[in-house]
Amino acid sequence: MTIDKRRLAQNFSRAATHYRQHAALQQAVCERLLERLDLFRLQPARILDLGCGTGFAWKGLRRHYPRADIIGLDLAQGMLRESRRGRWWRRERLICADAERLPLASGAVDLVFSSLMLQWCAPPDRALAESQRVLKPGGLLLATSLGPDTLKELRAAWAASAGGAGSPPDETAAAAQFVDLHDFGDALIRAGFTAPVVDVEHITLTYPDAPAVLRDLHDLGTGDASVERQRGLIGPGRMRSFARAYERWRRPDGTLPATYEVVYAHAFGPGPDTRPQDGSTVAAFPFSALRGRRGIPS
Repeated sequence: MTIDKRRLAQNFSRAATHYRQHAALQQAVCERLLERLDLFRLQPARILDLGCGTGFAWKGLRRHYPRADIIGLDLAQGMLRESRRGRWWRRERLICADAERLPLASGAVDLVFSSLMLQWCAPPDRALAESQRVLKPGGLLLATSLGPDTLKELRAAWAASAGGAGSPPDETAAAAQFVDLHDFGDALIRAGFTAPVVDVEHITLTYPDAPAVLRDLHDLGTGDASVERQRGLIGPGRMRSFARAYERWRRPDGTLPATYEVVYAHAFGPGPDTRPQDGSTVAAFPFSALRGRRGIPS
């Protein structure tokens, strides 16, 4: 899948003004990622918030590192404008740029923090290589992405409707291309990171009906931005068939689930004497194991 970056930026810019009210999952995952900063002895002078969106992470980053210089970078100009709305005094420096071509010098930052952005880089290799390039030796990458189980109920319902003919809804098509935990760990190795650790968590949101799932996704700006996307409207008959197929997941409490597979990762920028690694050096374990061992709350 090839991402149309211009369309991706347009999708998120269009959603920027109402993004916060629909971004419950994104905010929860960001909070969990911020909690993981407590695991590291780190005093960064400069932080890159990669895919900063409306700047939700900045309060938490400031709480951990009040003296750090924070750079907020996003592909969508509308998101950056929204991050400044009513907060003109904020100290963060904003850059509108592509994560795969960072306009920063090599070794410019001590921490790359990226929450739920890297899934829009397909595959993530170039964005990870750029993140590694701008990190100082020994600097930290702390990131989340989405795995291929994301929206599995919705995509299965679409495939089951009308015999599986036609392309999936725009908002779900990209999910099939998201990389899993092991592939993400391998990508970190290919990008030159050291001591990578990856784990996964499944989070389920619930909705009253199938159209509500699609409306929420649309309001978040997650429409399909692939070059290969299918143009055209989905007919009402197909939508009714899709909604009926989704009913097989109806829960006892009367809601419909939408599952998200969240991949968490951290890794370090290589030092001058770092030896190349292979995939056997990637540590992977359940999210619950890390949480229990480190005292991270549920």
